[in-house]
Amino acid sequence: MSLYEEGHTIAGWTGVAIATVGTTVAGVGVCTSSMPAVVGGLVIVAVSALVTWALHLTGWGKPPGIRPRGQWGLRVRDEQARHGHPGCLGCRLAGRGRATAAVVSEVRAEPVLVPAAE
Repeated sequence: MSLYEEGHTIAGWTGVAIATVGTTVAGVGVCTSSMPAVVGGLVIVAVSALVTWALHLTGWGKPPGIRPRGQWGLRVRDEQARHGHPGCLGCRLAGRGRATAAVVSEVRAEPVLVPAAE
């Protein structure tokens, strides 16, 4: 195993399995000229993205980057997911991890120049 295990999680494998079913249904729809099958397959692919995202947010997906050796296992749940992973698009879309950004909490007050009355 390597330090970078992008996608080797319960969330990743589940999403790929559902997306494989969706692309298979869409492919069969293309081969048989069945528009409902194509649309159904594409809907299944969209559902796979939502399922993967939900599993990631519940701790079954890991953040990008280097992880400690204790987090390398497939069945290890990430306890930090509740607070959001730094640099993770999925966590940012869910509104997690924004409080750690210093730019968001900083408010600048600049002086306003008012012309003098003549």
